[in-house]
Amino acid sequence: MTSGDETTRVTSVHNISGNIEGADCLIQIYGKHLGRKYDLYDPIVTIGRDPKNTIVLDSDSVSRRHAVIELSDQGRLVRDMDSTNGSYLNDIQVRSAVLGNGDLVKVGDTIFKYLSGANIESLYHEEIYNMTIHDGLTQIPNKRFFSDHLEKEFSRAKRYGRELTVLMFDLDHFKLVNDTFGHLSGDYVLKELATLLKKRIRKEEMFARYGGEEFVVVLPESDLETAIQFGEILRELVEKYDFEFENHPINVTISVGVGAITDEVTSVTDLIKVADVNLYKAKDGGRNRVVG
Repeated sequence: MTSGDETTRVTSVHNISGNIEGADCLIQIYGKHLGRKYDLYDPIVTIGRDPKNTIVLDSDSVSRRHAVIELSDQGRLVRDMDSTNGSYLNDIQVRSAVLGNGDLVKVGDTIFKYLSGANIESLYHEEIYNMTIHDGLTQIPNKRFFSDHLEKEFSRAKRYGRELTVLMFDLDHFKLVNDTFGHLSGDYVLKELATLLKKRIRKEEMFARYGGEEFVVVLPESDLETAIQFGEILRELVEKYDFEFENHPINVTISVGVGAITDEVTSVTDLIKVADVNLYKAKDGGRNRVVG
C-alpha cells in the first residue's frame, strides 16, 4: 500500500512556450495524470512509488523503485530496477534498452511516450493533439474521434441514401479477468484485442474504443446482414485467439450488437441506441454472440 504523501511530483517543470529545444521528455499518454510532461534534464531520472523518486507514480502496480531513465554512451536508455511487474518498451519487457524518439515506455499501469529531437515543442503539441483523438492504451481512435467520424458518415449516408451500420461490442465477464489476474491483465487483454481486430478493419471503416471494455466499428455502405456477418468474424477471432498474461491463459469472448440506418433511425443517437440495445440482448441471451 502507498502512504498519503506518495503523490506524483515533477522536479523539472518548464513552460512549453519557452525555449526547450533539444530537451528530451516523457509524456504520460495513459494513466492517472494524462498529458503530463516530464523534462529529462538530469542524467539519471528515477521512476517509482517511493516519494524520493524523480517521477513518483501512486499505484500499487508500480514498485517503490521501478525503473531508471539514464544517459549512456549509446544515448538515453530505460533500465528496470528489478520491479515486480517489469518495465516495457514498445510492449516488450526489457531489463535495459536504448530509447528512440516516439518509443512507448510502460511502468505498471502507466504509459509514457519518449520524445527526443531538435523540435520538442512541436512534437509535444502534436502528441497532445493525438491524445485528444486516440486512446493511450490501445492506440486506436477514442470515443471523441468516433463521435465526430460517425456524425460525418451519418450525414453522408442520409444525404445520398446509402447504407451505414455500427457494431458495438464489449468483453464478456471483463471484471472477472481483473479480479482474477489483476488489472494489468485487463490492460493486456484490451490492448491485445485491439491489435488483433484492427488488422481486419479496412481503410474506409473505423474501429475505436468507446470506453472501458466497450468498442465500436463503423461500416459505411454495409447493410445489416453484412454487418452481422462481420460481427461474427470478429467474435470468432476473439474466441479462438490465445490470450495469455504472465503464463496464465485467459478466456476472452465478446458480445456484439449491430445497428443500421432505417427510416426510423433519424439521428446518430438513434443509431447508437439500436446497437446498444442489441448489445444488451446479446449479453442477456448468453453472451459470446451477435445480435442485429
